[in-house]
Amino acid sequence: MLNNSENIGCYVRSDSLFARLQALLQQSGFGCEPFATENSLSRMLSRRGFALLMIDIGNHRDDSEDFVSWLNCRTGNSTPVIALSQGTPEMAALALNAGADDFIGAHFEAVEAIARIRAVIRRHHPNSMRRTIALGKFTLDREAASAAYDGVAVELTPREFTMAWLFFSSPGVFISRGTIGASIWSADSDVAGRTIEQHVYKLRKKLQFGPERRVIIRTSYSQGYRLEYTPEP
Repeated sequence: MLNNSENIGCYVRSDSLFARLQALLQQSGFGCEPFATENSLSRMLSRRGFALLMIDIGNHRDDSEDFVSWLNCRTGNSTPVIALSQGTPEMAALALNAGADDFIGAHFEAVEAIARIRAVIRRHHPNSMRRTIALGKFTLDREAASAAYDGVAVELTPREFTMAWLFFSSPGVFISRGTIGASIWSADSDVAGRTIEQHVYKLRKKLQFGPERRVIIRTSYSQGYRLEYTPEP
């Protein structure tokens, strides 16, 4: 059973957007509980906690009035809130000025959305910061920057470990080459696709990804790379 630090309460107006968000959260290890209105979500908050709330504020200023009123009327609860919308600068500014902790546009890239969600949770729940990842027989330790398979250490360079952490943090999610380049090198660096391909190749080889270890990295030239894990039957 997931604990409160892994559960996210969601009020999303669009069924298709909620389905996409729910699949993404579940792939990344979070629970996703839907609510029909902000008020129904508030009533549940009085009974139990969530790590985070994600609320669809609509696509126009008039749509967001209920959200702003809801934020202003909240008392005695400090659960962080991420606002969702079509992503116009006006809607982002409105949500943040009203007190939202972050803003995600409806046409989000999966890996960035998960990174933003985890960043907000870390700020509000410092003890929940993820320090290790276990997937199958693979383990990654962030503080030691070390990786192992079935208890046997695998030597990785700092960039290779950062890439491994990025993939293992978001299994089942395509990560674009731009995101990989910005995460491992720097946000303003122009990393050639060939350089990223070489690092992915070395990571595959060192960790011996394949059917035997139940983990592969799939390549899509239009979407990027995705780590896939097949649990034991």
